[in-house]
Amino acid sequence: MASGTKLVPTPYMVALMMKDFAFGGVYDDAFSGTILTHLFASMQRVYGGFFLAAAIGIPLGLLIGKMPFLRALLDPTLSLLRPIPVTAWLPLSMVFFGLGPRSAVFLVFLGAFYPILLNTIFGVRSVDGKLFEAAAMLGCDGSRMFREVVLPAALPAIFNGLRLGHGFAWILIVVGEMTGVPTGLGSVIMDGRTLSRPDLVITGMIVIGVAGFLCDRIIVAINNRVLRWSPQHHG
Repeated sequence: MASGTKLVPTPYMVALMMKDFAFGGVYDDAFSGTILTHLFASMQRVYGGFFLAAAIGIPLGLLIGKMPFLRALLDPTLSLLRPIPVTAWLPLSMVFFGLGPRSAVFLVFLGAFYPILLNTIFGVRSVDGKLFEAAAMLGCDGSRMFREVVLPAALPAIFNGLRLGHGFAWILIVVGEMTGVPTGLGSVIMDGRTLSRPDLVITGMIVIGVAGFLCDRIIVAINNRVLRWSPQHHG
């Protein structure tokens, strides 16, 4: 067993654990050299939930932002559900989806959905009315107005929502992987806690932090590329 049974591991112990987790050869236990297995499993769940949240949240946000009657219809439900912490859904997600990765994807989806939806609604509602008038005068109507006026004007807010939702997705993967999945960085952290190996817990935390940061930089790069024309785009 690793010497991580001490209450607070030294940076050297964490570095050893990181090396073993990445390459093996230090402790030669169940976690040795398994970083890619766990990272890949977590990324599948993070991006499964995140892309689902974006696929539903952005179109729904565009519709709610543009159609007052839809906003009036859905706003009470959204306002009621939004303050409920995602962790409170954990027991229900296990009832709906059983133990395993689908519960994790569902929790990630819930955490990412609201920031994406609300920022999209905000983006659409903050489009200057004069833009619509000018577009209408130029013969722009219906779906073309949506595509060429509403969507580009709302994009900075939508990207803001995507970044926030993406951050929540990585935060919630730890909660999601408490649902009894055998692989994933969250399950590594849970195993570290169960086995009283704080060096393993901190290693899992560091890998999540680095992976989340690097993926956020990719979103910022896409954001900056897509929104080069916008004065407020720089991440």
